[in-house]
Amino acid sequence: MRSGQRLGRTFGWLWGAYGTSALGTWLAFGAFPVIAVRVLHAGPAEVAALSCAGAAVGAAAAVPLGPWVEFRRKRPVMIAMDLVRCGALLTVPVAFALGALGFLQLLLVSVVVAAADITFGAACGAYLKSLLPAEDLLVANARFESTSWTATIIGPPLGGAAIGLLGPVATVAADAVSYLLSALGIRAGGGHEPPPAPRGTGRLRAGDLLDGWRHILGDAVLRPLFLHTALFNGLVMATSPLLAVLMLGRLGFEPWQYGLAFALPSVGGLLGARLARPLAARHGQRRVLAVSGTLRALWPAGLAFTGPGTGGLLLVMGVEFGLILCCGVFNPLSATYRLRHTPQDRVARTLSAWSVTTKGATALLTAVWGLLGTLLGPRPAIALAGVLLLATPLPLFPRREARPLEEAGRRTG
Repeated sequence: MRSGQRLGRTFGWLWGAYGTSALGTWLAFGAFPVIAVRVLHAGPAEVAALSCAGAAVGAAAAVPLGPWVEFRRKRPVMIAMDLVRCGALLTVPVAFALGALGFLQLLLVSVVVAAADITFGAACGAYLKSLLPAEDLLVANARFESTSWTATIIGPPLGGAAIGLLGPVATVAADAVSYLLSALGIRAGGGHEPPPAPRGTGRLRAGDLLDGWRHILGDAVLRPLFLHTALFNGLVMATSPLLAVLMLGRLGFEPWQYGLAFALPSVGGLLGARLARPLAARHGQRRVLAVSGTLRALWPAGLAFTGPGTGGLLLVMGVEFGLILCCGVFNPLSATYRLRHTPQDRVARTLSAWSVTTKGATALLTAVWGLLGTLLGPRPAIALAGVLLLATPLPLFPRREARPLEEAGRRTG
């Protein structure tokens, strides 16, 4: 698999659409909390609720959408979800211009966008599996991963400058436009899409909602990967607000320094995404997943030792670089394995269940660590999360009777 190999015109449009929406998302990164604080004068509890409740309720709302997506053509679903996100976000600048913007509206928009994000991701994964042969899936996922980290590097600095010049509502409008452009790009890509799997009954049954989880938890290799991902992502994201409080409050870092501490290390994600394929080809997917999953769990504990000044800033950047480098290797391999190991007629339900659980766990752990940060202080709470993260790679080392990842992937790919 060559790094420059072509995956076709349709994938090119899909890739471009993904990059456009990813850049828009990172341009507007942090815009809702800024609007809540500076425009609506919300307090810490409301800002935390905006982050946690929006993701949690959005994940719950997405539960019935996974089975719904499974039995429909995926391109129209992706376009519809882009338009839903665009329309929801556009209500914010419109309400602001009319002087009618309120906190409840921000919360509702965050819920709609979170549910649409999960639904789009499930449809995109299923569409990608039908679009490309199994041997090209890792190439495609590595390109998505590289694009995501590139947007992470470029978006926040540009978004910060735009917020300073035009205000936070302008970046929300830019994010909305990015989803419109994404929808147009997916439509322009065209391409043949096979018909969806036929539904056994005419209506959605209650049992259909659990099919994705049944597949994940019933698989000896998907299950540990699922548990590791949900716990790791939840614990890492739960410490982000605490680190912001520590750096911007007690340690006295400027906002631009805080942004720089996370933007520059994202270069590690680009490097990791490029290394994923050659490492897997040389050492095997199972070994690389286990090693990169273990290594990425070692880094976050170092954030508890963050101090003031240049030394503290360099420490955060070094820890984040190592963490993101390992994630850049792990993420495309994990995404590829999920697609290869899941039958075509269950992809949307499986990916939806995966995302719902991950986002729900993140919201729950963020709320718990917010409480711990209040009781213990930010630094001890960050240290506790770092210690617990050390245990998250354990599921990646299955018992001998479990099928090796790469073997199972070949059997079902």
